[in-house]
Amino acid sequence: MAYKQAMVLAAGLGTRLKPFSLIRPKPLFPVLDVPLLCRTIKQLQNAGFHLITVNAHHLKEQIARQLENESDIILQLEDNILGTGGGMRLASEHFGKEPVLVINGDIFHDINLHEIYKQHCSSNAEVTLVMHDLARFNNVWVDGRERIKAFGSECPIREDDWCQLAFTGIHVVNPEVLKSMPLLEFYDIIDCYRECMKKGIPIKANVVRNHFWTDMGTPADYLKLHEHLLSLPTATSRIHLGEDVIMGPNASLDDWVSIGSHAEIGRKAKLTRVVVWDGVKVKPGAVLTDVIVA
Repeated sequence: MAYKQAMVLAAGLGTRLKPFSLIRPKPLFPVLDVPLLCRTIKQLQNAGFHLITVNAHHLKEQIARQLENESDIILQLEDNILGTGGGMRLASEHFGKEPVLVINGDIFHDINLHEIYKQHCSSNAEVTLVMHDLARFNNVWVDGRERIKAFGSECPIREDDWCQLAFTGIHVVNPEVLKSMPLLEFYDIIDCYRECMKKGIPIKANVVRNHFWTDMGTPADYLKLHEHLLSLPTATSRIHLGEDVIMGPNASLDDWVSIGSHAEIGRKAKLTRVVVWDGVKVKPGAVLTDVIVA
């Protein structure tokens, strides 16, 4: 393969994360004080992807500031919401001929992206969707030969070896497939894949197991991610403190807590299972449990 190209979909509105997503776009939510988007880009770079496109719409100026010093990043600022397919279609204008790995900007995972890309390139597939078994999201039908057969919970025709799995938000697509979508119009990439199947173009499923994956769809998901990370055997502590955190007298941190850089915790404040964003001041005497402080 001549080079490896990728795209991070970071233009969503983050509706389920309001009011926090009114302050920051979801891909910039800090995870242990590091913006998720920065982690995703580093993950892609470590996997050998050095031509990376990021699209942005909601609070796009913040994403532009975050990436202004990043090299080899193409930032696609979208004035109108284009959807997953519309964003990919616009980006395809500067994609090369090689397959592009696309990843949702709101997921945290440890899936081997290099291996996913390599397997797609050796499969002769036009599209590969990375799938896994996660009951909460299982709504894609996959057959015994690991091919996508239908999207959605209902499937009128199915065989005994078909099962329902969940889409991880990671896929690899040959750029030519994207040309079938209208330019500068809202479009869902899943609708594009449905049209591919109608035309007889098979969509491959790469089913992964024994990995960690979560999306940051809700405040509860976001807090649960921090609990997981601070409970890992590799974690040195269940308390994460960013740089230059000011702890007031008799302030206490219980169970697990993540506090961002330059935050200030007031005297006698009590925090339990809380994420405090960078630069935030927690009032003296505050008692906070299972919340995000932004």
